[in-house]
Amino acid sequence: MSENSTQSTVRAQEVPSDRRSFRVKLRGSVLVLLRLPNRRQVRSAFHLLSLTGGMVHLEKPLDEKIEVEMIFHVGNATIRAKAVMLFPMWATQGWLQPFRFTDLSEASKESLATNLQSFMGETANEAAAGR
Repeated sequence: MSENSTQSTVRAQEVPSDRRSFRVKLRGSVLVLLRLPNRRQVRSAFHLLSLTGGMVHLEKPLDEKIEVEMIFHVGNATIRAKAVMLFPMWATQGWLQPFRFTDLSEASKESLATNLQSFMGETANEAAAGR
């Protein structure tokens, strides 16, 4: 085996450590309660969710960089996590506002991953069945 073929084999096996987490489009099917720093609560729904963050649908956007506590049920798990809100985008009916988890415990992350993967399986089965 030549040196060039060895190098190309090694490069092909390298996997970037900062790969993007898989995302699930929930389109409002999972509700979330956002607790603001002033103890006010805002109800919302997830548009998109991943292990690192996602996007919520809101009537009125929250301030960018505000830290919130998120409480939601996905599958058979209740998740409580802290997140920081990012720059909102106008949607046809309200706002879509991305967020990034800042404090998601390992147990919550594992539970979220399992439930999101099962949710992906359900939607794939529904699509295959023509629903």
